[in-house]
Amino acid sequence: MRYWLMKSEPSDVSIDDLASMPDQTVAWYGVRNYQARNFMRDQMRVGDRVFFYHSTCEEPGIAGIAEVSKLAYPDATQFEPENKYFDPKATPENPRWFNVDVRLIKKTRLVGIKELRGYPELANMRILQKGNRLSITPIDPAEWDFIMGIL
Repeated sequence: MRYWLMKSEPSDVSIDDLASMPDQTVAWYGVRNYQARNFMRDQMRVGDRVFFYHSTCEEPGIAGIAEVSKLAYPDATQFEPENKYFDPKATPENPRWFNVDVRLIKKTRLVGIKELRGYPELANMRILQKGNRLSITPIDPAEWDFIMGIL
């Protein structure tokens, strides 16, 4: 099993939105970064654990725990001309963008980025590195265990 941190803007999909969705599951659509896409397409497996992270909001941070519930498949938004994630170079025969499905395990207290930065045990966590803008990052098992211990 691998561990991941996946960012979502709460104005798009929040942890509460996920909790109210059918089967508490969402397709992780709209990723338009090749490295993040490759994580989903090539490395994520059903059962991998996920920290659901609220980003681009008043208080960014980990808001819940989820799991990968479906392997990567083409992101439908790339084919929808009216969608902000439309990609004119993508075709159903040659998709460029993929997503996985993510299912809620539980909502947690918000562990804000300021709190995360305060723990020396998390100093190497990718989300805390200067310049990191990836919406999906791997989490080291020791980091996962530490965060689970403070939740």
